Amino acid sequence: MTLDTTTRTGLHLAGVTLRLGDGDDTVTALDEVSLTVAPGELVAVVGPSGAGKSSLLAVAGGLTVPDEGSNTVDGNDLAAMKPAARTAYRRQHIGFVFQSGNLIPALTAIDQLRLIHHLHRRRAEPREAEQRLADVGMAGKAHRRPHQLSGGERQRVGIARALMGGPSLLLADEPTAALDRARSHEVVELLARETRRAGVATVMVTHDTDVLRHCDRVVEMVDGKLSG
Repeated sequence: MTLDTTTRTGLHLAGVTLRLGDGDDTVTALDEVSLTVAPGELVAVVGPSGAGKSSLLAVAGGLTVPDEGSNTVDGNDLAAMKPAARTAYRRQHIGFVFQSGNLIPALTAIDQLRLIHHLHRRRAEPREAEQRLADVGMAGKAHRRPHQLSGGERQRVGIARALMGGPSLLLADEPTAALDRARSHEVVELLARETRRAGVATVMVTHDTDVLRHCDRVVEMVDGKLSG
């Protein structure tokens, strides 16, 4: 499937500040964070636990509205949208990859992808689900359920599902956390390849420094601040 990605501008976070809690218990999870990720670029975010990496993904994906700053995807400021509009935009234009695939146990690999199309009403061409599975090397296991797949295979299905409908932004939260070293490299290599092929801006949060060589750029978060 060919997508027109020429109008994409990627992800732009500008001066994003996010505070959590109230009163004396307030914590600055993100402190004037700015980050640009171009279409076709895979950026890894590293840093210690509690540094703000999950908050960064939440803001980038429109799950959380920052107290200050802007979050734009292809020029659309998610922070400025009303909740219903932001939810609709997220469903259409943002894909998520989780730690363990986060697949539905009762569904086959192909049905995991078809469900996204039906629930989220994403743009889809005939046989897109089949093509996405083929892109990640899972065409031969389209009718297997999660318990019949290895950890790496479940992540492959998760990546294919996240790419359904041609999102502009892909957010991956510790996608190798449950995998051994060999499978970790396979999954991140796949993520990098699909990022470039689909022209999607991808942000991956990870503690796995061994896979960073597959990324285009690495930035570090410490105490809510971003560097690199």
